[in-house]
Amino acid sequence: MGILSSILGFFGFGIGTSIGIVIGYYMFIYFQPTDVKDPVIRPLVEQDSKTLQRLLPEIPLWVKNPDYDRVDWLNRFIETMWPYLDKAICKTARTIAKPIIAEQIPKYKIDSVEFEELTLGSIPPTFQGMKVYVTDEKELIIEPSMKWAGNPNIIIAAKAFGLRATVQPHVDFGLKLLGADVMSIPGLYRFVQELIKDQVANMYLWPKSLQVPILDPAKATKRPVGILSVKVLRAMKLKKKDLLGASDPYVKLKLTEDKLPSKKTTVKHKNLNPEWNEEFNIVVKDPESQALEIIVYDWEQVGKHDKMGMNVVPLKELTPDEPRVMTLNLLKNMDPNDAENEKSRGQLVVELEYKPFKEDNIPNDIADPNAVEKAPEGTPAGGGLFVVIVHEAQDVEGKHHTNPYVRLLFRGEERRTKLVKKNRDPRWEEEFQFTLEEPPTNDRLHVEVVSASSRIGLLHPKEILGYVDINLADVVNNKRINEKYHLIDSRNGRIQIELQWRTS
Repeated sequence: MGILSSILGFFGFGIGTSIGIVIGYYMFIYFQPTDVKDPVIRPLVEQDSKTLQRLLPEIPLWVKNPDYDRVDWLNRFIETMWPYLDKAICKTARTIAKPIIAEQIPKYKIDSVEFEELTLGSIPPTFQGMKVYVTDEKELIIEPSMKWAGNPNIIIAAKAFGLRATVQPHVDFGLKLLGADVMSIPGLYRFVQELIKDQVANMYLWPKSLQVPILDPAKATKRPVGILSVKVLRAMKLKKKDLLGASDPYVKLKLTEDKLPSKKTTVKHKNLNPEWNEEFNIVVKDPESQALEIIVYDWEQVGKHDKMGMNVVPLKELTPDEPRVMTLNLLKNMDPNDAENEKSRGQLVVELEYKPFKEDNIPNDIADPNAVEKAPEGTPAGGGLFVVIVHEAQDVEGKHHTNPYVRLLFRGEERRTKLVKKNRDPRWEEEFQFTLEEPPTNDRLHVEVVSASSRIGLLHPKEILGYVDINLADVVNNKRINEKYHLIDSRNGRIQIELQWRTS
């Protein structure tokens, strides 16, 4: 009976298997599911935020904001250097934290607090993009966007009363209702855990912007600590710059690391041994690092003022509250290796005195960088000094050449800046002064950017690149205006002009 049962079972298994395969094949061929539909294709712009977040968990910042540049090279560098950067950063953190912890633990009767484990993990931070732009003051600003979803391991060991405990960050949750733990319901704990996980992941992985103020510019500006009194006495044996006749020298004074306008003496016409005896006071903010820059120029009625020589006096060489008369040799520049500095360019005699503020006299407010200095003595009582400072221009373009200079027309008088060759973004930084008997309330200043050919006999020797007419009523009322003006008859050209109205 046992053998017969085995034989029948074998045949039954074979017959059943064959019948099942035939039936399954028949159903697969002739029966199609009715609940299967073709997929719906929709553009991304029609998706809601949750759908986009699920489809695209990370959108690069350089895709969302085209003004951000890609920095894949930086991410590759950080990824390669991360094991070494991790050790260096953690070592620095230990060094900084150690004295702080040592100072605090006696208050709580703790024997010691140490890092048992401190590592930032194996996942380095990544930069999503970098924005770089230049301000009107020619400052380069870099705005990086960084993301870090790392796996750090930080364990802190604390010892107190002979016991030792370790602390590691951990997040848990619970929900009690009428004394019962709701989280004990089967499946609810996992559901809530996944929900929290998704929300936390969205916070950290979905691109977001977090602005962290690193340094307040107002607080970064140094307060005045003293006054530098500069008396320009005379110059001797200046070398003439003009081919015909003598030069017309004047002196410009400026402290390094200072954005305030330079101080200038009067012009001594046709004199190579001029005497000024003019005194100036300059605010000092850092006597250890600042230096007085002195430059002697040859004044020109038209065109660029030629530099006759210069020198620099570090303020740390001056003894406070002690006047010091110095005879300075004029140099071409401050490069000690320049052979041109061995040539004689004359001498300049100045008297310097640094007067530091006493603790009670230190100003509470930082000096206003927009303040306008007073007009010099001799200015008409009802009038003043109208100052035009031509800073720079952008995107000026000529059809035949671009060698720009600026031409100023005011009350029938014409002034010109130097010519900058082959430059669509020229920078002049030249100042022009007009002494007036009355305020220019109803006047206009005509500013014209002109391109002059550098070749003789060219068909197009001069070309107008754009112009602007500026009403001066606001300058009289506000004392100072520093703006960029769009040039008329220019596609994208702009020019930055600073106007000042100085009265006595």
